[in-house]
Amino acid sequence: MRNGFANFWRISGLAMGSAVGALALAALASAPTARMPQTTALPDDAALLDGFRHVEVASVSDAMEQVLGRKMYMSHHMRPIFPAKFAGFALTILLKKETNHDPQALSGMLEAIDHGGPNSVYVMVVEDGADIAGIGGLMGTAMYARNFSGAVIDGGVRDVSYLQKIGFPVFALGIVPSTSVSHYRFAGSNIPVVCDGVTVNPGDFVAADLDGVVVVPHGSAAQVLKTAQELDVKEHSMYGTIERLKSIVEAVKQFGRL
Repeated sequence: MRNGFANFWRISGLAMGSAVGALALAALASAPTARMPQTTALPDDAALLDGFRHVEVASVSDAMEQVLGRKMYMSHHMRPIFPAKFAGFALTILLKKETNHDPQALSGMLEAIDHGGPNSVYVMVVEDGADIAGIGGLMGTAMYARNFSGAVIDGGVRDVSYLQKIGFPVFALGIVPSTSVSHYRFAGSNIPVVCDGVTVNPGDFVAADLDGVVVVPHGSAAQVLKTAQELDVKEHSMYGTIERLKSIVEAVKQFGRL
């Protein structure tokens, strides 16, 4: 088994050129909101994904503000269970708070995993769920087996030791031992959601590293990535200049980047 730390520079164990997995799934009879068309990958998606896997999330965040004038990063509460860096396409899930004894209440949540595939990022919103584990070892194992890039949970996470053991990266609001069973109902997959304050649409690019999580609308990805790569080059070039000149002021004048 791969351990969590070794996973830091692993790009989620995926082949860089893999096409985006099928994101849509058939709706449950009791959950019509889950009925969404299958997302088709554009020819340049693989190249864009590879780019987002190699650029820093902070640069992507800055690029979003420069290109679109929008802040698309999640808050400081969204943290990884171990050091990880990944990027992929959003597969969104929504759970609504509802006390119930229905054994099928969360079936759609599980079916969404089985319909996802390589390069998927499981973006789950657990309504008022900071202290509810939206994902644990079983779901993480299924995503790992299907070569998901990772998971971003607007809620809690549990079975952390096992997730670290298999090296499946998860960002969440916290670590809790609780369960969503009997307390929540599946409300839809591959629908627009607001995850930790950020709107996420199915198929959007989701990138994460130790600085946090950022979401890039699919239609703006090429321009955002180009700007982020330019910012990365400038910043990385500045490190040596600052050390040589012993002056950040002069380096900023030279590169125009802070």
